[in-house]
Parts: sequence; C-alpha cells; structure tokens
Amino acid sequence: MAQGYFIAGTDTEIGKTHSAVKLIRHWQAQGKRVLAMKPVASGCDILPDGSWHNDDVARLVAATGQTDLALMNPYRFLPPVSPHIAARDAGVTIDPALIVAHYQSLAADADVVLVEGAGGWLAPLSDTLDMQGLAQQLQLPVILVVGMKLGCINHALLTAQAIRASGCTLAGWVANRVVPAQLAFDDNLATLVRALGEPLLSLPYETPATPAA
Repeated sequence: MAQGYFIAGTDTEIGKTHSAVKLIRHWQAQGKRVLAMKPVASGCDILPDGSWHNDDVARLVAATGQTDLALMNPYRFLPPVSPHIAARDAGVTIDPALIVAHYQSLAADADVVLVEGAGGWLAPLSDTLDMQGLAQQLQLPVILVVGMKLGCINHALLTAQAIRASGCTLAGWVANRVVPAQLAFDDNLATLVRALGEPLLSLPYETPATPAA
C-alpha cells in the first residue's frame, strides 16, 4: 500500500496544485510511482468534444500520466464556487466513502499518492462534511501549502493548529511564493520555520503562464 498525503492549503489560489506537481516530480526523481487524486473540483469547462476540463486535474494528469479521470476526480462541477454550493446546485451529494474507495484503488498501484483538497482546511463539501473531515476519513498525514504573502503567518499558524487539533498529523509544509516580491519574505519565512519546522519545499515565484492567443 502506498504512502499517502493530503495536500491542504491556507486558502484557495495559493498553489496547492503547483506544489503537488513539484512534490510529484521530486518523488518521481527518486524512482517512485506517484499517483494523484483531486476528489472534488469546481470550476470546470466543457470542451468542444463534450469532455470536462479542470486546470488542476489537467496539471496533475500531466505530471502523473494517469488516464482514469473518474478514479482520480470523482466529483467535478462547472461553476467556480465553493464545492458545497456547486454540489447542492447540481443535486449531488459528495460521498466520502466513495472518495476513500477511490483512494484505496490508487494506493494499491503506487508508492505515493497525493490527495489534493479544494480551498482551505475547513472548506465545506456539504452541510456535514468539510476538507478536515475528508482528511480524517482518509486517515492521511497532511502537507500544508502556505501562500507566502501578507497575512501568511496568521493563516499558516491557525491552519496548522486546526490540523493538529483534528487529530491529523502535520507531515510538513510548503512555502510557496505567490507574489513576486513579498516584503520581509526572509523574516516571514524564519518566523514560520520557528513555528512549523523546515518546509518540505520552498518554491520561488513563477510568472503565470500566458494563455495562447
């Protein structure tokens, strides 16, 4: 059975997928078979051939080469809104038991499986389930992606506190530079290192790709 990790974030749009791809490449370079899972993805497009496209899922597929999209991404929704709202409006109930079963199928065929959450640690999936509850049901240690920007210390420490209070293990964290030049970056990083330990990865800022004309 594979070693699994749950990729959580201090917020949305702070680079969970970007960080997951970097971790995938890191473990692949060690000769490990790495698979990924994005259980819930909102914000999809329907392509001319009728297939659904989500950028996060596509980036994970490109990194791992997975072909069974239904297994890695069982729930997908068109509007870019909180998953519990998207699921409600689509008349869908997100079933954590189904997600766990899909994870176990992936874990049987890999050395490492990364499960990327949606939004922040307490982002809701329904009236009774949030990302924290999903990580608990998967029984996975958590890798926290911290978007290095103004306010990141508070967001990171609150999220780390909540992860530990939930009974989940904080396995490590990623310092992801989401702005080109954060003021006092080194001081912010040093503060987080004192509180959380050394990051698994410290990622430089990358200019967003420009869509093709």
